[in-house]
Amino acid sequence: MSRKSILVVDDEKGQREILEMILSGEGYDVTTASSGEAAMKFVEKRHFDLVLTDLKMTGMSGLDLLKELTDYDKSIIVILLTAHGSVDSAVDALRLGAFDYLQKPYDSEKLLETISRALNQLKTLDVEIISGSPEMDKVKKLILKMAKSNSTVLIRGESGTGKELIARSLHKNSFRANEVFQAVNCAAINENLLESELFGHEKGSFTGAVGEKKGLFEVADGGTLFLDEIGELDISLQAKLLRALQEKQIRRVGGTKEINVDVRVLAATNRDLLKMSEEGQFREDLYYRLNVLSLEIPPLRDRASDIPLLTDFFIEKHTKGSSRSIKTEKTAKKVLENYSYPGNVRQLESAIERAILLCENDTITTEDLPPEMLAAPKTSSQSGAIDEYFKLPPDGVNFEDVEKSLIAQAMERTDYNITKSAKLLGLTFRTLQYRLEKFGIKKDGDETEEE
Repeated sequence: MSRKSILVVDDEKGQREILEMILSGEGYDVTTASSGEAAMKFVEKRHFDLVLTDLKMTGMSGLDLLKELTDYDKSIIVILLTAHGSVDSAVDALRLGAFDYLQKPYDSEKLLETISRALNQLKTLDVEIISGSPEMDKVKKLILKMAKSNSTVLIRGESGTGKELIARSLHKNSFRANEVFQAVNCAAINENLLESELFGHEKGSFTGAVGEKKGLFEVADGGTLFLDEIGELDISLQAKLLRALQEKQIRRVGGTKEINVDVRVLAATNRDLLKMSEEGQFREDLYYRLNVLSLEIPPLRDRASDIPLLTDFFIEKHTKGSSRSIKTEKTAKKVLENYSYPGNVRQLESAIERAILLCENDTITTEDLPPEMLAAPKTSSQSGAIDEYFKLPPDGVNFEDVEKSLIAQAMERTDYNITKSAKLLGLTFRTLQYRLEKFGIKKDGDETEEE
């Protein structure tokens, strides 16, 4: 579980340093700002769970900062520190939404107790989203904002990015959290069956309808209905879905009675629905009804800093209940972090699950990873990095040092196997063996050339 983040705001450097020392010592992720203006710049860049601010500061006051924070992100908890003569202003802050205030000089135990109490009441993401990247921090912040609404949300993203996980997070952080969450994949069910699945049917309405059946709209009444792959919904069903969203009423297949439903609809797609509507494949009015709020999930290749966190998470997930303690070799980590993941998070999990089954000595090596990861072409960003790596400096280089470094890296990557290292470097076995002796690099003494 990630550490709770706290932003400390005070125009006195000494006070900032004392608070940072106290809070960091308790395991909090602490950032400090010397003014309200500086604090807002931090908040705009990343999400903070709690802001601890002095009331009286040069420039923007703590009260003004509270108002700015409340307008920007209501999920942030604010605690104020106030001097003895400013209690009236602190009480005003409580009316404006501050969690609490503490008078200076404050007792550190009282401070920590107040912060702990505040964070225990914090509405955090109940469905765990493993991430540490700025891109996903923005998504999590939007989830907390959108969760408070009753509007439909269109979740966009490539296949495997975790759109259903996002939908569940929206539900779990909404006022409907204690009600039912229902999910259906619109591409996985036959058109005729999908109509019955969504809206239900009456007895005898079609062959096989031996009794009445409630649809998912009725089952999810009061809760949330998640429509995955909404772009695959047949055009004939789109009109019925539009009416359900507009009128908050549905009619079962074969039925004549209108049934009132209170359902928040979340939809997801990996397709361009607006383009589909222009081509007549998706109703434009339904698109705008679904797209009241929109959430874009970035592909894994655009948030590479999440890969190590996700790797550790999936290792723990797939070894839970066993006595195994899996480690990942340094070179295998680099391969995982540099791959482009067309299948996104789902593909990473599959690769880790495979590697756990294949690895020996509880250590994942490159040999345990899927072949496509090892044979994958470099992305444009990787190519740029390589070009920059091999760019000749103005003062030149010692070529033997470069050669020695590359050979040493190849040997380390292959666990000092000369044959495999030679292939990586584009050298013959004998040429590499000669260079190893020349540079005095460790090698396997008994290894012979493979035919």
